[in-house]
Amino acid sequence: MEALSGFTCLPMVEEVTVVRVEEAVEVGRARRAVSSLAERLGFPATRVAEIGLAVTEIGTNLHKHARGGLVFVRSVRGTDQAAVEVVAVDGGPGIADLARALEDGSSTAGTLGIGLGAVARLADSSAITSRPGRGTALVARFHPQHRPQEEIPEDVAAGISRPIGSEEVCGDAYAVRRAPGRLSLMMCDGSGHGPLAASASRAAVRAFCELRPGPPEETVARLHEVLRGTRGGALAVAELDLTARTVRFAGLGNIAAAILGGGQKRGMISVPGVAGHNARTIRAFDHELPEDAVVVLHSDGLTERWTIDRGDDLLHGPPVLIAATLLRDAGVRRDDACVLVGKPW
Repeated sequence: MEALSGFTCLPMVEEVTVVRVEEAVEVGRARRAVSSLAERLGFPATRVAEIGLAVTEIGTNLHKHARGGLVFVRSVRGTDQAAVEVVAVDGGPGIADLARALEDGSSTAGTLGIGLGAVARLADSSAITSRPGRGTALVARFHPQHRPQEEIPEDVAAGISRPIGSEEVCGDAYAVRRAPGRLSLMMCDGSGHGPLAASASRAAVRAFCELRPGPPEETVARLHEVLRGTRGGALAVAELDLTARTVRFAGLGNIAAAILGGGQKRGMISVPGVAGHNARTIRAFDHELPEDAVVVLHSDGLTERWTIDRGDDLLHGPPVLIAATLLRDAGVRRDDACVLVGKPW
């Protein structure tokens, strides 16, 4: 969160629990996870109860009407302030009449009856996108006192991650810095899985937020040195110049990156190597950044064969919903997985 040469790191997000909602019992697990997190963050008891009610409604909808439902329970932490964020995605039939579903008190059969509209009312901010036949994604953020928090603004960039299998920690991590007219995205995929991989990627996050800003190739080179003595990993930095409308990208290893705009997906190139161990060549490449473009970085826990259809309304949603949907659709490999989305418009 420290300002450095005009740059500020966005609040840190921690994936506390990822619940796959396939059985009714998992709805209770999601509610307990979010209630426990809110209590640890010092939320008042009445607010904890409200958040638990909202998450129970979300989870019940997933269980009753969707398939492949995932609920991400996350903490969003500034220096002195914190929020609870819930992201839910599914691969179900979608919501045919989204406007009606968002009416306060409206509910589909078999749920609690408070409806998605009331979930939105209980949250401090929320958004939902639904594509018929392809599923729904929802995000809801809850503050302790149900009012805005200056340290935790709505983001122009957001990421999401999940660990492999039964691992409790993900070896992939990301960070975002911004300054007037500029946005810098970093992702590290720690080698292997589990705590040692997570230790490497978290070291990259800490260093990225502490290093003085420079061109992406210099930042990657400096992080390469920081990661010596760790497992190392794949690493990438994308620098978005919002005035010149350009992206300068430097990647080392198998972090995939793309610019989405004008109905096209344009890939950005990483060079071979392992940060912390082997970096014979570190190069940066410049790309145009269309006015309506979205920049995506992801680890190799996602296949690179995903696409966004022309006219798809997904890109008009918040970055976290774009990231969660891509993770659901393309995160098919048995590996840690992480997606980071920058949407500077």
